[in-house]
Amino acid sequence: MPLNKQSGNMYSWVTHTWNPIRGKCEHDCYYCYMKSLFGAFDRKVRLEKSELKTDLGKDNCIFVGSATDMFGKWVNDQWILEVLNYCKKFDNTYLFQSKNPNRFFDFRYDFPQDTILGATIESNREYSYSKAPSVKNRIESMKAISSLEVFDVMISIEPILDFDLHDFIQIVREIRPKFVSIGADSKNKALIEPNPKKIRSLISEIGQFTDVKIKSNLNRLGVKK
Repeated sequence: MPLNKQSGNMYSWVTHTWNPIRGKCEHDCYYCYMKSLFGAFDRKVRLEKSELKTDLGKDNCIFVGSATDMFGKWVNDQWILEVLNYCKKFDNTYLFQSKNPNRFFDFRYDFPQDTILGATIESNREYSYSKAPSVKNRIESMKAISSLEVFDVMISIEPILDFDLHDFIQIVREIRPKFVSIGADSKNKALIEPNPKKIRSLISEIGQFTDVKIKSNLNRLGVKK
């Protein structure tokens, strides 16, 4: 199976996506754009063994599991290990992103050498848009992962939800991400969103201690790249 080149609203710094684990994501996020694109969310969770014959190439930056959360609690441990071991056969950088980042610890000795571990943290506030682990859980897990000083970590603030500026800045500072990606709800689901001034302040403040990557879908909220 060929790799998928990144397209659409994907991270610009990612060259390809690869989804060897497929099926319904039980986080069931209200704003998830994947639910409207693929019927795979109605099918059984599985490891596509044929994907373990994919030529992952060399010197790529591959987002593994971009279409589902392969670290969700419902995903079989052995499947994850098979995917990680297959990644090690190729000299690439790999992004693994989850809303259940605490599970990264279960595989901390199994990730490829050039790994970026990321988590979606939409706000410092708790909202009821998802069945994923709480924002607090994700924040504390990412602080702990970062403290290992083994992997680069990143935060995806997408879709950005309204937040408390000082508190959110402090949280990002304590996680110590290599970079932060900020984007808006692509499907315009009428979420509780911050105003442009607050978003610009967040970008300015966290940009003083880490790299901030602004996605084009922030244009809808009046913030341009």
